[in-house]
Amino acid sequence: MSLQEKDAVGGDVEKTGRREMDSPTNVSPPPTTTGRWTRSAALLARAAAFGRVEVKGIAPIPVKERTVQETVNIFTLWWCMNTNTLPITFGMLGPAIGLSLRDSSLVILFFSLLTTLLPAYLSTWGPKLGMRQMIQARFSFGRYLVSIPVLLNLATLTGFCVIMAVIGGQGLAAIAAGNLSVNVGIVIIALLAMLISFCGFRVLHTYERYAWIPALVALVVAVGCGGASLRSQAVPEAPPTARGVLTFGMLIASYMIPWACLASDFTTYLSPATSPAKIFWYSYLGLLVPSVTLMVLGAAIAGAIPSSPSWSAGYDSYLVGGVLAAMLEPAGGFGKFLVVVLSFTLLGNMAATSYSVTLNLQMLIPILFRVPRYVFAVVIAAIIIPVSIRAAVDFFASLENFIGLIGYWSSAFLGVVLAEHWWFRGGDYERYDVDAWNTARLLPWGVAAMAAGVGSFGLVVPSMDQAWFVGPIAERTGDIGFELAFVVAGGCMCRFGILRRGWRGGDVMGEVSCLGWDGERGERLKTSR
Repeated sequence: MSLQEKDAVGGDVEKTGRREMDSPTNVSPPPTTTGRWTRSAALLARAAAFGRVEVKGIAPIPVKERTVQETVNIFTLWWCMNTNTLPITFGMLGPAIGLSLRDSSLVILFFSLLTTLLPAYLSTWGPKLGMRQMIQARFSFGRYLVSIPVLLNLATLTGFCVIMAVIGGQGLAAIAAGNLSVNVGIVIIALLAMLISFCGFRVLHTYERYAWIPALVALVVAVGCGGASLRSQAVPEAPPTARGVLTFGMLIASYMIPWACLASDFTTYLSPATSPAKIFWYSYLGLLVPSVTLMVLGAAIAGAIPSSPSWSAGYDSYLVGGVLAAMLEPAGGFGKFLVVVLSFTLLGNMAATSYSVTLNLQMLIPILFRVPRYVFAVVIAAIIIPVSIRAAVDFFASLENFIGLIGYWSSAFLGVVLAEHWWFRGGDYERYDVDAWNTARLLPWGVAAMAAGVGSFGLVVPSMDQAWFVGPIAERTGDIGFELAFVVAGGCMCRFGILRRGWRGGDVMGEVSCLGWDGERGERLKTSR
């Protein structure tokens, strides 16, 4: 009997959308130390009992605890995570590589419409399986080899947190008139994000439900104040090329696609009866609408900077934060207040990303599973602060080098995971033995998944178009690396089925079992020897 079946039979499902207070999984284990740590552990246990601090880590969420009914939270979560200055920063890269506002806007729109499908679809897996995204990946990559995509995901998520900390710190410094350095601003943003992610799922969703409102107000006022200057767009020296369009499209995909690697992290507590279509569309629209709108605004701002001396001065001093401060300067003191608000809008995205980082750290190596999730919220803040201070020295170079890589590996990873789900398991969630999530011998080896992902880079590398490397294919076509990574990795995964077998305990000779399903025959592959 699967974990879902056991939980469905063994306990009443709470209808209120809150966890059962007497559930033993909702409190910290009894503290074994003395003194200050004992008191701290007792406080955390008490907070967990009232749902203030999430202590459950990467273990699958039982059916009886998947009781959240407020599906609209998914929409507000994605909406809040992307209603901030981060998409504006990505949109500014279009004019930087020679595209006009019109061309940048079209690339943003069509690449976003396509790539947002992946995180929206992966969001629907959380209520069905109760597993975090990278735990689900163990059913493709195995118990141990999954540490490689987990490590890559950690680097990606941490990189995004660094970008947001720098943007927020620059915004705070821009309105302080020299009384607050960028470094101090980075520390403030990182610590506030740590506080939210420390508390976990429920506090995060509550924060995201309302935090987008002041962000939207501040952005509307900024556009209203700077509207006249936004009309003065610089004209590119040359017409757009296929290479420029595809390269900028890769940058947009590198913003959207990595969300799929953590999408189900935010939906595991939803009731399994929740409509997948509702989750999909809430996720799709919540991610797409603010991202596209603000990326286009970023492209418009970048195109107008050369025509406005005050915007140019602000950009030269504090980049994105300086431009926003210059846009809001006509509003006086209220404008400065709104720049602070815009800096803090990044907390919604940064806290949610940090939350997924805490879960991924528990998955990295087996011993880290014993460390409480909330401890990693402090660890990630301690990492982000010094790295952000260093990245702020040459921000846009750091940004382009970072986002130039993340789209490739995440596309290959998703190609493998989707091939596993549809080819080997027929798209049936019942074919996942959730009880096996942490038992290596009951999971695939992961050799097929790793070979498919690594093998795809035989075509991805020649198709890269980066500042530090341009492949022979990319020279003619532009960057098509992320598209090839997805298609080739998924195709290779379907062909490497024989390598998915793993060892299970049995007789002296052993038993070889493919813990998946034959995509053509619709049955479990199993042979003995």
